[in-house]
Amino acid sequence: MDYQRLGKSDLHISRIGFGCMSLKPGAAENETVVQQAIEAGINFFDTADLYDKGANEEFLGKALKEKRKEVILASKAGNQWKADGSGWTWNPRKDYILACAEKSLQRLQTDCIDLYQLHGGTLDDPIDETIEAFEQLKQEGKIRYYGISSIRPNVIREWVKRSNIVSVMTQYSLLDRRPEEETLGLLQEKNIGVLARGGLAQGLLVDKPAKPYLNHSGEEVEEAAKALANLSTEERRAVQTALQFVLRHPAITSAVVGMRTSAQLKEAVAAVGAMLSDEELRRLQDAVLPNFYSNHR
Repeated sequence: MDYQRLGKSDLHISRIGFGCMSLKPGAAENETVVQQAIEAGINFFDTADLYDKGANEEFLGKALKEKRKEVILASKAGNQWKADGSGWTWNPRKDYILACAEKSLQRLQTDCIDLYQLHGGTLDDPIDETIEAFEQLKQEGKIRYYGISSIRPNVIREWVKRSNIVSVMTQYSLLDRRPEEETLGLLQEKNIGVLARGGLAQGLLVDKPAKPYLNHSGEEVEEAAKALANLSTEERRAVQTALQFVLRHPAITSAVVGMRTSAQLKEAVAAVGAMLSDEELRRLQDAVLPNFYSNHR
């Protein structure tokens, strides 16, 4: 496994991160997959209080308790479940973020969260107030660093200007190259780490039947999948090729991948050593037209 420093922080995280949202609640294999991930060199585990109404954090806290010093824990806050549990609303207020952090610390069985992230964000948020919450948590020693999870360029720019974020989690893949237009370059320039999610485009790039995705037609999705398949070998399968496309961008610190099974874990970890040549990268880039944000610019 390879590791990179996350932005201006002193966190050195694995190039493949474990996206815990994908874990099936109560599945017997969850514990095994998490332990195998650690053995494979993955040290970055990303969860959120939203996932399974906090049960995802509780599981992770138990699973990583004995390995706490070996791993980097990331969680998120900002989505508030409705009282009847039917859905959630957005709440970036300072008092809510502070209260969420306390609950996450308890569920994760730790006294400090390594990376605490705002789980979304809009321009209508009281951004400075939200930043105050994260800064207070950092001063109190309850979090080491903070970042945001967002696909919105206008929101990302505001947080870059007004806060001390060390990371942005955003969606990026061969089928979603929108961040290339402006956010990846900005974050690289400001030395803010990028955590890329969605590298397999919901499986459409590797093993799911083609269908429209974002502004791509089903035919364009099929062409992208074919381009990956054409570059695949026995040593580098389509999963590894798709994740290597993500990791090849110089702004990307880690590809955060959802993994439910040992087989999926093995496939993802193998992406780190499955290097793409410059020519292979160009062929992938030429296979599908880059897309751009139409909203939140």
